[in-house]
Parts: sequence; structure tokens; C-alpha cells
Amino acid sequence: MKLLSPLPSIWGRALVFLLLVVLVAAGFTIAEPRYLSHASLSGIARHMAANGLAALGLTFVVVVRKFDLSIAGVAAFTAMTMGAVIAAGYPLWAAVAIGIVTGGLIGMVSGVAISRFGMPDIVTTIATGSVCAGLAFLYTGGRSIFQNFFTSGITDLNDARFLGLGVSLWFLVAVYAAAWFVMHRTRTGHAFYAAGENPVAAHYSGIQVKNYVVLAYVLCAICTVLAVLLILAESGNAETNKGANLMMPAYAGVFLGAAMMAGTSVLATFAGILLITMLLDGFSLLGVPYYYSDGVVSLILLMGVVAFSGFARNWASSFAVFFRGSGRTNNKREWQE
Repeated sequence: MKLLSPLPSIWGRALVFLLLVVLVAAGFTIAEPRYLSHASLSGIARHMAANGLAALGLTFVVVVRKFDLSIAGVAAFTAMTMGAVIAAGYPLWAAVAIGIVTGGLIGMVSGVAISRFGMPDIVTTIATGSVCAGLAFLYTGGRSIFQNFFTSGITDLNDARFLGLGVSLWFLVAVYAAAWFVMHRTRTGHAFYAAGENPVAAHYSGIQVKNYVVLAYVLCAICTVLAVLLILAESGNAETNKGANLMMPAYAGVFLGAAMMAGTSVLATFAGILLITMLLDGFSLLGVPYYYSDGVVSLILLMGVVAFSGFARNWASSFAVFFRGSGRTNNKREWQE
């Protein structure tokens, strides 16, 4: 008899994920009936849109087996940059374009330093994020920017509705759909995975591994800019702390999704960030202090990293083989007796 059955298929994992969503929703609803109210669900959708975009960008970096710890700094600097452009009277599209270009350049700097010059990814991105966080104070000395925000149209990204759902949620779904197509239906996506799985083999297969590492960091920074744009639309002003809480949910969503779906993918990240956002908004609605909710997210992140790590998988496989072997030995002895 097998004591440990093989891991469930992708459909089995999807059912487990849906069960988790139902259990989390039911648990918070029992504790606070307002959890499933329209206002609460709208808040979850808005927060999921921002967290989900940051997590999607991080997915590209994790796929190439790197880390990016500059998300908070990039968010702060690009938030103040877009805020300054809006305050100067320029149209919203110009502010968004400048923010995306700025974020892309920052991501390129990190990617080139890591891929071309062999700098450690963790140290490099910590340095990049710290520099960006410091530069964010140059605009106003740390004061918030709110001029022209309500006349620029940026708040419409938070208030507008389409088919009863917020525009920000539709925007998230559209970006995820495009990312899913690229990562799972094109050669570019296959090259991303190859560059992360086996860089040497990918190089000899004609894949420019270093270019894909740079591109991963560029996309991560651009997605961070889009995430902080939605945060600016919700708050109606730009501050140096905008996006400071993006990194932990993003990492937790990526690794939780990878653990649930047996690998990093766009859909896995979507599933992970949905659960993380449901938990964070539920804790907030219950009035749980932020340090407790952050602790829970950190614990989930740790569990996701352990479950997704190669060492944990090898250990679990060895454990399963041992018990299966023991079961066959016991059955043989019983038959002989």
C-alpha cells in the first residue's frame, strides 16, 4: 500500500486552490459579515490589482532564477516622478509614459549590472532600491504632491466601472492575459524559462541568456510602475512611501502560487496574489494590527520558499520513496509468512 500518493495534477491543484479561497472567504465572513459586502469586495479587487501587477513583474525575475529587492525604492521614485509631472500640468499619458520609461531604465541598470558584470542580484537590487528611495525625496523634500491630481483624470482609474467591476481589475486581467500568452504560448516565454532552468544549455541553444535577464528586470520595474500608478489613483496624491508595502505581498504571492501550482507561472502568481490579498484585506477589516498581518504574510512567504525549493522537493521525494519501499518490504514479509 502506498503511504504517500503522488502530487495531484494541475486540475487537482486548481480544485485545492478554489477550496482555499472558499475557506478563507468563509472564515472571514464568519468573523466579520461585512467581508463579502460590495464595498469590501471592491477593496479587495483594487488592492489585488496593485499587488498583482507587482507580483507579475516579479514573476519574470523569479523565472530566470533571480531576485529583485528594489521594488519599494522603484515604486517610491516613480510615484514622485509621475506626481511631479502631473503637478506641472502635463497630461496624464505623459506622466505615465515618463514613469514607465524611468522604471524601465532603472530595471535595465539592475539587469545589466547583474547579467553583464556578474554583480550579485540581492546586493545590486538592494543598492538600486536604496538609491531610488533617496532620489524620491529630491522633488519636494518628502512632502506629498497632490496638485492637479483630481483634474488630470488619474482618479478615474480607481473610480471608473465597467460591467460592474472596477477598471483597475479589468486592467489587471488584461495585463495577465497578455503575459500568459507571451510566457506560455511564444518562443520568448520558452526562452525565459530555459534561461532560468539551465543557462548553459540555453546559451548553446542560441538563447541570449543575459538579454533575457535584463528584460526580466525591465519588465519587473515597469510592472511596479503600473502598480504604483493604481495606488496613486486610489489615494489621490503622491508620497515617498507609495508602494512601500508592495514587495512582501508580491514575493508571497509568487512563491505561494508556485508552491500550489508546482512551478512559477503567470496563472500561479494570479492564484497566489488573490489569496494573499484576501488575507490582508480580511485582517484589515478585522482591525488586526499591521505587524500581525505582515507576520502572517512573511510566514506564508517562508512556507512558499521552502515548498518551492529544490532541496525540499528532493527531500520529499526521498521521503516518499523510503515509505513506498518500506510498504513493499512489509507486504513481501507478510506474503512469505
